[in-house]
Amino acid sequence: MLQMRTLQLDDVKRLLAFELHNRDWFEQFIPPRNEAIYTPEGVETHIIDCLTKYIQQIYHPNVLVDADGNIIGRANLIDIDGAAGCTKIGYRIARHHVGTGLATGAVAQLKVLAAQRGLTLLNAYVTVENHASARVLEKSGFVKGERVPGMTVLKGRALDCDHYTYSLASR
Repeated sequence: MLQMRTLQLDDVKRLLAFELHNRDWFEQFIPPRNEAIYTPEGVETHIIDCLTKYIQQIYHPNVLVDADGNIIGRANLIDIDGAAGCTKIGYRIARHHVGTGLATGAVAQLKVLAAQRGLTLLNAYVTVENHASARVLEKSGFVKGERVPGMTVLKGRALDCDHYTYSLASR
């Protein structure tokens, strides 16, 4: 059973463990985080920043936790624009939980959160080389749209991203 909840200030140790344990895995697919995130102080600053944006209603940071309370993933509503009714989604899943349906479940819960906020359009961007993430979005009903050349840089290489959308308006 997937348990997703809003990130909390007392998640510092759990989030640091998650980031450290999965750092090499994540950096194969997405640009590396700032070095500071790999320290207790850096994680605390990151969480405070996330929660400040949450209070401002422009970001909804979530963690996916196992039965023991360990963080095994993150799933966020990013750049929430209530006036336009749209948001971006992002997620990262611990290496040992990839392929278990966790990402698909997280995306389903992000759709629910977005609908509760009255949002009607979800956007996601995936590098063309990240086939697993693209598959999650497609299974979740997202529609592949335009390709954005050189949208991100990974290990010194500019990578194209595909833009995916999901409309809650017609649901």
